Amino acid sequence: MHSPTTLNAWQALTQHQKDMSAVKMASLFKEDAQRAQKYSVNAAGWTLDYSKNRANEKTFSLLTELAKASGLENAIEGMFSGAHINNTEDRSVLHVALRASHAQDTLIVDGVNVLAEVRSTLKQMEQFVAQLHNGDWKGHTGKTITDVVSIGIGGSYLGPKVVAEALTPYKNDDIKVHLVANIDGSDITGKLKQLNAETTLFIVSSKTFGTLETLSNANAARDWFLRNGGSESGIRQHFAAVSSNVKKAVDFGMAEENIFPMWDWVGGRYSLWSAIGLPVAIAVGMDNFYALLDGAHQMDEHFRSAPFEENLPVIMGALGVWYINFHNAQTHALIPYDHYLRAMPAHIQQLDMESNGKANLLNGDGVETDTGPIIWGGAGTNGQHAYHQLLHQGTRLVPVDFIAPLASHNPIGDHHAQLFANCLSQSQALMVGKTLEQAEKELRDAGATDEQVAKIAPHKVIKGNRPSNTLLTDKMTPATVGALIALYEHRTFVQGTIWGINSFDQWGVELGKVLGTDIFNRLVSDSDNSALDASTQALIDAFKKAQS
Repeated sequence: MHSPTTLNAWQALTQHQKDMSAVKMASLFKEDAQRAQKYSVNAAGWTLDYSKNRANEKTFSLLTELAKASGLENAIEGMFSGAHINNTEDRSVLHVALRASHAQDTLIVDGVNVLAEVRSTLKQMEQFVAQLHNGDWKGHTGKTITDVVSIGIGGSYLGPKVVAEALTPYKNDDIKVHLVANIDGSDITGKLKQLNAETTLFIVSSKTFGTLETLSNANAARDWFLRNGGSESGIRQHFAAVSSNVKKAVDFGMAEENIFPMWDWVGGRYSLWSAIGLPVAIAVGMDNFYALLDGAHQMDEHFRSAPFEENLPVIMGALGVWYINFHNAQTHALIPYDHYLRAMPAHIQQLDMESNGKANLLNGDGVETDTGPIIWGGAGTNGQHAYHQLLHQGTRLVPVDFIAPLASHNPIGDHHAQLFANCLSQSQALMVGKTLEQAEKELRDAGATDEQVAKIAPHKVIKGNRPSNTLLTDKMTPATVGALIALYEHRTFVQGTIWGINSFDQWGVELGKVLGTDIFNRLVSDSDNSALDASTQALIDAFKKAQS
């Protein structure tokens, strides 16, 4: 893959951006009464309104041309067929196989039918969840399990967290699910204080069973269990694992039948659809977990089959490239107007930034473009009283995705109408802004003097013409949550393909792990640190002094 800057479509977009730089979105609506309908598309229970973008028919035509010239069609088929599109690790990328339709029973990759392995794991999950929900799983003293603690980090934490919270209305109250990730001792200590060792089950999620944070927290949980009446033999009844390293999990004390597999062809940030999603299945039941998978599968099928002009992930991905590379946008905000979806920005932050935070093309050459943006955001309407000021009047262009259900699980008076009104008003305000003339009239109408008008009006001007997408669904259900997350997975892949990078490795993360282990060993020993830089030496000395 060569730099996308060599493509005719890229060069045409560079010129086109100059032509569009003075165009106001509001004027595009005036010129085309059908604009909102023309630039809305539906799939898998979601409607995307992308009409509030700095784009016209030519823009979208060129972006589609760019996606095709980047080889996106072949890349999509490569992913779904199991080709080794993760070229630096020589692996397939098959999170889509985790939610494949039961009508498909075969997908041979490297001589193995991966769908058979997926279905076998789902059956194992079904039995595990049924035992817990039926009260058949007993702790070492014969009591039923009341609490499950999932220990992981990264995708093993963020994916299950966003879905478990999003599906709060579907939770089974008999078993409470808790998630632990941070190696800061305050995280697991706070959780354990609420629990009874006789009725608590831990699920340790680590592909290698060697991730520092996860293994440290697992050992802390094990020690807590043993200190509170547990025994070595009782570990089998209170610990399970999701890992490809069965031996290490067994050595820890777990029963082999309670170890769920992980595969090299599933990256951590794409893994919630696998046994990594076991905490979700426990929280909401396997039927709802299957509905989650089905929603994601519906989005997969849409992504694979819909023309690019009507394809939600392609449209959103291409628009992201339009702003990042042709409008110098450095960040992208996600704002869900749904309290239960408040963890979504953090999950997509990892998904996108770990996938596309790359500086090399697939062939190893350095990129000639910006790649992944900084992803951030939070729940509406809370953010309106925090960072929306920057969105409206700041100097940086920040494209926004607004996400909202049309109906609430918890209707109270006109709460949901107010919430939805805020969502729409924010996207409208970003587009239309407020002119100096409007600000002056507003002040005069309020009784301000000419002197006050002259002084204050400039501060009330809002330039507007700031882009946003709006994603709507009837209600947040397991299926629509699954489709939404799959949409962002594919959007990330679209952008990575256009940039010509590998969205599925994470060597930057690996470096941090290696150096972290080295420094940890230095912190707990009398190692010679003279080879380190002076700053790191001093910081190690400060830590050791504080522990003495």
